[in-house]
Parts: sequence; structure tokens; C-alpha cells
Amino acid sequence: METPDTAAADEPTGIAAQDWAKASVDPHYRAAVVDLLGALAYGELAAFERLAEDAKLAPTLGDKAELAKMASAEFHHFEQLRDRLSAIGVEPTEAMEPFVAALDGFHKQTAPSDWLEGLVKAYVGDSIASDFYREVAARLDSDTRSLVLAVLDDTGHASFAVEKVRAAIEAEPRVGGRLALWARRLMGEALSQSQRVVADRDALSTMLVGGVADGFDLAEVGRMFSRITEAHTKRMAALGLAA
Repeated sequence: METPDTAAADEPTGIAAQDWAKASVDPHYRAAVVDLLGALAYGELAAFERLAEDAKLAPTLGDKAELAKMASAEFHHFEQLRDRLSAIGVEPTEAMEPFVAALDGFHKQTAPSDWLEGLVKAYVGDSIASDFYREVAARLDSDTRSLVLAVLDDTGHASFAVEKVRAAIEAEPRVGGRLALWARRLMGEALSQSQRVVADRDALSTMLVGGVADGFDLAEVGRMFSRITEAHTKRMAALGLAA
């Protein structure tokens, strides 16, 4: 049975207990959220473009259709974020622009050479970014948190990628070594990109290290990246790859 103290400890506090109307009165918090939504929006738009491009590498029509379905889901997520930015009086393209170079650079450096690398990137790379944004979402106002968690819903990447990659490794075991190296590279690039994005945006970095409401302190930022790394290790195991 849950005690009153336990129940109270689980309830949101500070910004997390407020809605957008109350929380956004703080101009620093508002700026941090605009940055976060801008980064997410461009991330979803880039994911849509990438999945549509990766569909060209699909070995079967069924696989091509599955990736097209995922791409469509990513674009719908982009539309939700774009509409929220417009609703709070922000031009979506202006909110996204600061993150274009970093995200485009990440995708350029991690362009898959074949179908399997594309699947691993969609599963591992996107999941690392999602883990990061979920960590941040815990400190957001209730309205923004609901939106962020909704657009981070799995579009079907997980089960589809795991099924296809495990089948490929079973058919040709040596493929596993190459894909494991690829996944480790994705992990490093994704973490570096996340850190660069935060460091370049004062409002976001301030929120993370505790300068805005209930933000993380520096020790918590370290624990956050440890949790993201642990989740990556579990996903690697699900794929049948060594972390």
C-alpha cells in the first residue's frame, strides 16, 4: 500500500506541476522550450527525409512500404511540433534554423552504406535522441511534456529493425561484427551531437544544469547520459549485437 509520503514524492513539482500558461511567464523557460521544440521539429523533419531516402535501399516492396509508413509517422510528428510552435507565437522555421547544421552534420557523418546499416541507424540512433528528449521532458510543464512524449512514440522502428537485423545475422553471422561497429559509431556521434546542441543554446543548457526551475544539476546530467548508455546496451542486445 502506498503511503502519503510515497505518493507525494511521485507527484510533479515546480515547473513540471504547472501548465504552459503558468510556466511560460518565465522568459528563460519559454526560450528553452522554444529551442527544445525547434530541435525536435527539425529532427522529425530530417527523420522523415532520411527514412524516405532509405526506402530506396529496401530489398522488397514490403520493406519499402514499411519504411514509407514510418516516414509518414515522422512527418505527422513534425506537423504537431510545427503547429505547437505557431500556437505559442513562434515562427517554426526560425525555431528550427539553429539546429539545422548540427543535425545535418550528424546525418552526413552517419549516412548508411546499405539497408541493414540504415535499419540500425533508425533503431539505435533515433532511440538515443529519444532517450535524451524523454529525460528532458520530465522537467517540462504538463502541456509541453505531453506533446514531447507523444511525438517520441515509436513509429514501428523497434520491432521492424530488430526482426530484420536478427534475421540477417542469423543468415550471415559475420554481418554482426560490422553492424556492431556501426552501432558503436552511431552512439558516439549521437551523444556528441546532443552535447553540442545543448552547449550551443544557452537556454537549453541552463535548463539542464539547474538554472531554470527544476532543471538537472551537473551530477544529474552525468547520470542522465549513463542511463542513455545503459538503454543503448539493452537495444544492442535486442539486435543480437555486442555493445
